[in-house]
Amino acid sequence: MSTPRSVMIGALFIVLGELCFATMGVGIRFVSAELSNEMIVCARNLFGLMLLAPWLLRRGVGNVATAVPGLHLLRATAGLAAMYCFFYAIAHMPLAEAMLLKLTAPVFIPLIAMLWLREQVTPLLWLALGIGFWGVAVILDPSFDGETDIVSPVALIGLLGGLLAAVAKVTVRRLSRSEPPARIVFYFALFASVASSVPLLWAWQTPSAGAWLWLLGIAVSATLGQLCLTRGLSLAPASRMGTFGYFAVVFGAAYGWLIWDESLTWSLAAGTLLIAAAGLLAGRSASPPRPSKPAPRPANESGRPPAVVNSAG
Repeated sequence: MSTPRSVMIGALFIVLGELCFATMGVGIRFVSAELSNEMIVCARNLFGLMLLAPWLLRRGVGNVATAVPGLHLLRATAGLAAMYCFFYAIAHMPLAEAMLLKLTAPVFIPLIAMLWLREQVTPLLWLALGIGFWGVAVILDPSFDGETDIVSPVALIGLLGGLLAAVAKVTVRRLSRSEPPARIVFYFALFASVASSVPLLWAWQTPSAGAWLWLLGIAVSATLGQLCLTRGLSLAPASRMGTFGYFAVVFGAAYGWLIWDESLTWSLAAGTLLIAAAGLLAGRSASPPRPSKPAPRPANESGRPPAVVNSAG
């Protein structure tokens, strides 16, 4: 059972992780002026695999044989596609908005879980979904600012990234029924690194010395963010930690203002509040009914930190 102290420490880890992800976004924005999206995604995966290797070896992948290779492939496909969408959005739209569209994943997760895993959707959760989609509409609806009547294609790509990230996270939830955390991380790192290397056959660019440093910094920031997120979720329930994820928007807005003089719009502020409220309600509605007898703990609740969820970062 989580204590107030563990919740506070967990929240600090989540906030620190979101700072790392926002810092990763700064690196993506800078290096995208020189390199293509394919180069950035591939370098992030390859460097990330090297950085995660000590963690994987220490945790012990064990027997890599799996009875559900299709689920691992689905998780890797959805996660990698979300990464492409998210990185593209960061390079072509204000950083805070890109971070917020990434955080729309919790809005989609209950719907996917209902359709695929047959999880129950409570009335409170339906209310949360309605508020969440309202927040998305406020961000995407250009008439809110009265400047244009065409939704930005880049924003739609960012929103698609949120949907794909939700698919990846629900797949992780399904995998955790039978797969240990280290094996889940191993297969994603392997599949994502191999798949993201294929486009380099026609999209290879030789990075400058400065670009190599940015690419390494992106991988370091993303890996630290994953580990902080993992640690934070191991200290307190995800339903209580979800709202702290919206610090990514705060950090993204701060970076955007300090570096690129990006302003915070009313539509972004309103959309952030609505989506954050939806995430909080969704977390409160996620408490399952108390079982009549003790049930066996799933693999990611056995006292070890949960699997590193790397869906788009």
